[in-house]
Amino acid sequence: MDNLNVGDVVRLRAVFTVLNVNTDPTTITLQVQTPSGTTTSYTYAGAQVTKEGTGIYYYNLSVSEAGWWVYQWTGTGTVEVVQGNKILVKERLI
Repeated sequence: MDNLNVGDVVRLRAVFTVLNVNTDPTTITLQVQTPSGTTTSYTYAGAQVTKEGTGIYYYNLSVSEAGWWVYQWTGTGTVEVVQGNKILVKERLI
C-alpha cells in the first residue's frame, strides 16, 4: 500500500487459514488505530466487515489523517489467529 494520502480509501484484507485451507473463524474483529491514538473496532457480526469468500474478509477504511495507521485482525473459535500491519498516510499536496 504505497502512496496513500489523506482522504483515500484503503482496503484492509485478511485471509484466515487452517493447514493452508481457507477457513472461517467463529468471530472476526478488526481494530484500527489512527495516528492520533484513537482505536475503533469493526466486526463481521456487526456487518462492518465484508466476507469476500471462505476465510477472506475485508474492510474499506477511509483514512482521515496523516501518519501511521495500525490495524489488527483477530479470528477466534475455528481459527485462532491475530495478524496486523501498519500503513503510512501522507498529507494530500493538492
